[in-house]
Amino acid sequence: MLETIIMALLPIVVTLLLGLLAGWRHEFSQDQASVLNRMVMLYALPMLLFAGILGTPLEEVLKNAQVFLWIAIGMAGGFVLVFLISRFVFRSDVKLAALRGLAIAGPAVPFVGTPVLGMLFPVEADLAIAAGSILMNLVQVPLALVFLVGGGDGGSSGQKKSPAAIVFGSIANAIKQPVVWAPVLAFVLLLAGLDMPKVLKGSFLLLGQATGGVALFAVGAVLFAQKVSVSLPVIINVICKNILLPGLILLVMIWLAVPGAERGLVAVTLAIPTASIAVIFAVEYKSGEQEMASTLFWSTILSVITMGGFIWLT
Repeated sequence: MLETIIMALLPIVVTLLLGLLAGWRHEFSQDQASVLNRMVMLYALPMLLFAGILGTPLEEVLKNAQVFLWIAIGMAGGFVLVFLISRFVFRSDVKLAALRGLAIAGPAVPFVGTPVLGMLFPVEADLAIAAGSILMNLVQVPLALVFLVGGGDGGSSGQKKSPAAIVFGSIANAIKQPVVWAPVLAFVLLLAGLDMPKVLKGSFLLLGQATGGVALFAVGAVLFAQKVSVSLPVIINVICKNILLPGLILLVMIWLAVPGAERGLVAVTLAIPTASIAVIFAVEYKSGEQEMASTLFWSTILSVITMGGFIWLT
């Protein structure tokens, strides 16, 4: 068990440290790291998901449909719950409440999920990564933008929009993203009885397999550039993100007698640290920049311990 945890998480630590080193040596700036992230989201990850899902037997995909449901409960339900608690219990403004919803309920599945889930769940990993990517782009981002755009000056655009226009515009933009339509297209082709030709699989995976390493390296460079602090809101965010939310979903699944393999996949997926979209939106809409950057930093660093705990538990 210890060897499994080390093999799954050590690559994250090493690659993040290399990214931090590159930032410290001023070899990669935050803007350059953003270019690497763009390459991952537009090319590497979509190719990996397309080849992975299309190369998975249809019965395996259908058998793991419950995984998508539980991840959806954790990400969509978690976002709404965190927003309501932050807004009405802690009396945060709507923009900060939306950012906290993203930070706590939005795991960096496309980045961290590739090396960790791929190691622990070789067959089901692509399905979980696709589920997380689709839910973030089609559910969490549109919901967050309703409050971020409607709750202040509209970010750098400075334009007021109706909630309906924000939602439909965000969904329309998400559907155009390769990280959304590539896994959906693969699933449709799989339902039609097609599979990935062996002669093409290597062409997709050559770049696709770079997803985890490039993304984590870029995250390390970005983390070095952020002004990290420790405060009570940051501590609460990290505890909720890394422990409470995945732990709550895990307890509910145990109570409902969900099979152990599915429990493990969902719990580890939700225990993945905060996605960088929370920091990007915080900077864009000028709200909670330091809190979101610090949450991202500590969530990522401490995830080696907390994810290891969930791997051990499941």
